[in-house]
Amino acid sequence: MNYEPPSPEDLERLKNELGKSSGEMAELFGLANGRQWRRYLSTDKANKRDMGLHMLFFAMARLVLTPEDFERVLARVRKVGASVDLSADGEDLRSQD
Repeated sequence: MNYEPPSPEDLERLKNELGKSSGEMAELFGLANGRQWRRYLSTDKANKRDMGLHMLFFAMARLVLTPEDFERVLARVRKVGASVDLSADGEDLRSQD
């Protein structure tokens, strides 16, 4: 598999398209806070982070899967022994198109 992460500009464009704050983007991607999200937007090589495929896949799945489909995936994750609770605020972050 080949993977090239989105550029900081690509991620900034996504953030703007979704109309989300840095904190909301951090929640969507499973990050601790907006500060971590902003590191993916940095062009400073000392602070820059590349978006891993697993994080990008997780966030995009949250945007495009129905709640039922996403819950089926989480159920399978739990079946293999993981514990996960995404209900921090209960907000549905899927796009509204």
